[in-house]
Amino acid sequence: MDPKLKRFMLDYPWRRLDEIVPAHRVKVLAECRVALVSSAGLVAPGQEPYDSEIKGGDWSWRLIPGDVDVQSLTEHHRSDSWSRGGIEADRNMGMPIDRLVELVDAGVIGEVAPRHISVQGSITATGRFIRKTVPEIVEVLTADEVDVALMVPV
Repeated sequence: MDPKLKRFMLDYPWRRLDEIVPAHRVKVLAECRVALVSSAGLVAPGQEPYDSEIKGGDWSWRLIPGDVDVQSLTEHHRSDSWSRGGIEADRNMGMPIDRLVELVDAGVIGEVAPRHISVQGSITATGRFIRKTVPEIVEVLTADEVDVALMVPV
């Protein structure tokens, strides 16, 4: 790791959050509608890319259609601290919609949600993201009657 980045990571005043008790599923997974929430910074064709110039990170989010050709997604993650090789080879590494379809076919999950969520990773100024973005994402997932949101951290 770059020494400057390492120093930044060690000295950064990370936000402390109160512990959140996770919800418990009431359905078996084979009956659940599953959505993805990815921080890979992926956008669908025609969508505005994330703005990597926003100090602290772009807190906006993108709806990714459930029937999108995953390989058509473009990556706009702001950090240079990770290898993009996996996502460049297969966008499912950051938004595994095709893997969810395989899980439906195998009877492991009930169905794939009609929409998924993409955010830009490496947001260091998290206040706006927590106050504005997260409630909007929860509203979409609730409207889509999602039972399980699978987080894909990048």
